[in-house]
Amino acid sequence: MSNLPISAELIAEQNAAGLDALHEDYAALGRQLARRGVGIDAIKARVANFSVAVPSWGAGRGGTRFAKFPIPGEPTNIHEKLEDCAVINQLSRATPRVSPHFPWDKVSDYAALREEAASLGLGFDAVNSNTFQDQPGQAQTYATGSLSSTVAATRAQAVEHNIECIEIGRQLGSKDLTVWVGDGTNFPGQQDFARSLDRYLDAAAEVYAALPDDWRMLLEHKMFEPAFYSTVISDWGSSILAAQQLGPKAKCLVDLGHHAPNVNIEQIVARLHRFGKLGGFHFNDSKYGDDDLDSGSINPHQLFLVFNELIEAENAPRDGFNPSYMIDQSHNVTDPIESMLSSAEAIAGCFAKASLVDRAALHAAQESNDTMMGFQALRRAYNVDVAPILAMARVEAGGAIDVLATYRASEYRGRKAQERKSVGLGAGIV
Repeated sequence: MSNLPISAELIAEQNAAGLDALHEDYAALGRQLARRGVGIDAIKARVANFSVAVPSWGAGRGGTRFAKFPIPGEPTNIHEKLEDCAVINQLSRATPRVSPHFPWDKVSDYAALREEAASLGLGFDAVNSNTFQDQPGQAQTYATGSLSSTVAATRAQAVEHNIECIEIGRQLGSKDLTVWVGDGTNFPGQQDFARSLDRYLDAAAEVYAALPDDWRMLLEHKMFEPAFYSTVISDWGSSILAAQQLGPKAKCLVDLGHHAPNVNIEQIVARLHRFGKLGGFHFNDSKYGDDDLDSGSINPHQLFLVFNELIEAENAPRDGFNPSYMIDQSHNVTDPIESMLSSAEAIAGCFAKASLVDRAALHAAQESNDTMMGFQALRRAYNVDVAPILAMARVEAGGAIDVLATYRASEYRGRKAQERKSVGLGAGIV
């Protein structure tokens, strides 16, 4: 793959300085885990096989309702987004797929786009539709909602767009359509709760009917924003009821920021799995609401507990258990590449820690109602520093020991600032 944006020689040069220390740390951790009856190489193999997608829109600076502060060299189109996403995967070796968003990432030739991504070592994950934002030349406005709009022509437009996304995804090699709608109300009395849900279900059924046999429709719920009084698909209960009515190819997608503060998200994971409706995750973190902060930056223990439930589900899979994992963050004050490198490491780290849980001890404590020992089974795993496992898995796959240091040493952002400026492109992203 000669197209890769960072040279293998630079990565090897950066790794050389820390390779001896990494081997020492890995061996020391291996001895520690062996005393618990755990083989470190088995955990490393699990980490090496773990991956999470990155969002195309995450490659650019985000913003708030008040302002956005672009940085030089950020991407302005899907081709530049793919190049930035390739950097993340090249260094982390954990993000081999990109989740595109339409019409933001629309091009004239999707077969060529798929080839372009492959030349960068990337594939495509779930395709995302946009029925929350009016586009130039659009016939109907989404001001009244989309799939639940009271205007039949608007609902038809939203259905048509989702079906278009399925066709695009088919050309890109995707097998998932993620559907999130901002439909809801800001005032009591604005809409009838029951009738708006009926309209959503009827329109979503038309999209569902267009799915290829081997596709899934991932329903994403969100408690609030942009609607601040009610949202049509506001919580996991609404999501699972809708998915159950639509059919077996409809699953629920959990965004960690789309819940009220202090909601027990790990229990939601277990419930959705119990009924065979756990479809995927959007990883991020939050302090107050849907903050879209970097994964693991605020509450890494919650991320660990979510993965603990995911591994329980993996060990006792329900029909069709194959969750799609994606980072979904807004990078308002950082270089998006650095944030997603950091997040990929945090997510893989919590997966590794959850893989270290002594399941036999945990289940025995649970069955005997030994509360403290059940908690300690989790705490022992959470307290392990898994950094040597993550780094060794990266190195063996051609990635970097220190992803951020290697990225900065590459001066990639500075080079892109010059290249993208030279062809007259701005710094912003939709």
